[in-house]
Amino acid sequence: MSIQNLDASKMVNELIIAGKTARQITNIAGGTPCYIYDSNRVKNTVYNLKSQLPSQVHLHYAVKANPFPPLVAQMANWVDGFDVASQKELLLALSSGMPSHKISIAGPGKSQRDLLTAISAGAVINIESATELVRVYELCKVHQLKASISLRINPDFELKKSGMKMAGGSKPFGIDAEQALAILKNLDLTLVNFKGLHIFTGSQNLDHNAIIEAHDKTFDLAHRLLTQSNMSASQINIGGGFGIPYFAHEAPLNTSPIIDNLNRLIKQYNNAFNGAEIHLELGRYLVGECGTYLCTIVDKKVSREKTYVVTDGGMHHHLANSGNFGQVIRKNYPVLNASNVDGDDAETVEVVGPLCTPLDILANNISLPALNIGDLFAVTQSGAYGASASPHNFLSQPEVIELML
Repeated sequence: MSIQNLDASKMVNELIIAGKTARQITNIAGGTPCYIYDSNRVKNTVYNLKSQLPSQVHLHYAVKANPFPPLVAQMANWVDGFDVASQKELLLALSSGMPSHKISIAGPGKSQRDLLTAISAGAVINIESATELVRVYELCKVHQLKASISLRINPDFELKKSGMKMAGGSKPFGIDAEQALAILKNLDLTLVNFKGLHIFTGSQNLDHNAIIEAHDKTFDLAHRLLTQSNMSASQINIGGGFGIPYFAHEAPLNTSPIIDNLNRLIKQYNNAFNGAEIHLELGRYLVGECGTYLCTIVDKKVSREKTYVVTDGGMHHHLANSGNFGQVIRKNYPVLNASNVDGDDAETVEVVGPLCTPLDILANNISLPALNIGDLFAVTQSGAYGASASPHNFLSQPEVIELML
């Protein structure tokens, strides 16, 4: 988040988000803790990426990254499609105005309700197993409907240096590549419309070379499966993987060589794929940097020469920032004294939340301009996997507020 000069006559030393000070944000929200999402920043991220992508690449938003309804409603105007992971997300996507054929649903344990909603709405079901396909067939017979499906493939390669690996080896996600050919050859096309393939290898990657290698292998695998099965696809989902920097040693992802490589791959495979749409499915990359989590300092104390700052927010609202959402060794997200960003009275503190557990850490051994009771504390890079990925009812603390400006 940038510091801006709201008044030409004086510099403001408070964090500015979506053109307003942190204090103004909390006044609008009605208090803290709260998440604030900057809509212009999301829109600029989306449009900047879309302006560089080849025309055959359709940008899809993975709703699971942040399903805040006002954000999803805005995103429907900016991206080419949605990818969802549940019936509730599917209803949210449909309610946003996104056409159903531009929505796909994935997940290894789809319920009958998930499947029937998708079939009835006309969304694309990413089939994760042979038995799931049988369940789709049965629903189509019973309800006299035809499903739109895509086969999710678990390839025999992974996205190297990925924060979360979703493919390669034994995985609950998708159909192993070596089993997919037989399924493709035996699809009952009287019951389903075959749309294409979904090959998602991993997420949160900052190494462009790793993503390029995965794209090369993904296009090759899709080509081999379609050619050997004599099937034609109208869409091929190549997954996402684009990451954002969270920690001090990390640099932003260099997307230019990835886009150059996508241009090359499309020229190489366009005829073979008969002009099929290539779907790039991104979540965190589009919204992660647009969000800030704000809380208020409620106490400050020294315990055996260590200074603790206590806030009214914590891991129950922002589990990922606490280090309990996949980190092996806890590292600090970018944090700020939102009330005094550039103060020269720095001190080293431990910032914790209100919960009765030592796991409730917002920042460990961090040096910041002095934090005082009543000041606002900010965790940036919080637009993805924040509120919706946190245990809100843990210890029955108050709910977090979300707003988008």
